[in-house]
Amino acid sequence: MIIEVAREKRSGLSSLYSNIESAIVQSCLQGHMGHAWADDADNPTCSRIMVGDITFIAGCPDSPAAMELVLHIPSWFRSEELYIVPETARWDGLIESCYRGRCYKLQRYAFRHETDGFDREKLAGLMASLPVGYKIRLIDEKWYEEIMKHEWSRDLCSQFKSAEDYVKRGLGFCVIHDGQVVAGASSYALYNDGIEIQIYTREDHRRKGLAAACGAALILECLKRGIYPGWDAANMESVRLAEKLGYRLKGPYYTWAVKMN
Repeated sequence: MIIEVAREKRSGLSSLYSNIESAIVQSCLQGHMGHAWADDADNPTCSRIMVGDITFIAGCPDSPAAMELVLHIPSWFRSEELYIVPETARWDGLIESCYRGRCYKLQRYAFRHETDGFDREKLAGLMASLPVGYKIRLIDEKWYEEIMKHEWSRDLCSQFKSAEDYVKRGLGFCVIHDGQVVAGASSYALYNDGIEIQIYTREDHRRKGLAAACGAALILECLKRGIYPGWDAANMESVRLAEKLGYRLKGPYYTWAVKMN
């Protein structure tokens, strides 16, 4: 049997995730965001943490509670796909057997956790290179509400409960054109010393340098505040953008995608 672990007890799960370097993991373990489950809050043998549609599973896949942990779908979960990142390949067989016929592997890309690759002058130049008619704005209550109206941009702010919550804890910038949000870079997750960046551009405004401009703005603001702007890439386009902004590739890893319908 698994139990949901209260925020104040999540630190007890940390040993199971010692081999995983992820802002999302830290965000959940530190009690900032998401949910956590385990077979035992005090002496866990296996655990699962979840922020948005991303979940990390760690510990022993042979534990009596492991299958329940993998199969558990919270009643509030509404996304079309769930992404499962296993601590080790030992979990693969169980994940595949639990979701046979509706799961597949995806490759993602991790980056080195370092700041010496960021060129502040270059980042400032990327901010200043917006085409005529486009402006960068800090995401405040007004732009939060606008972002949350549209499916393409919602994930920029979706892990925050409200505009007030976002302004209090979140951080991000958006690009405005004709009074509309057309691109954004924001904190998908946050932890004590940093954030995990989420970045999107509306399809009809791509290939104009908007993602680079608002990404540069967010990185510079993070450096100014002394927090780390974490980046994780889902594809090579995101890898190229990250490297343009000053990140250094650590290497690929994989995640399981599970279709919910």
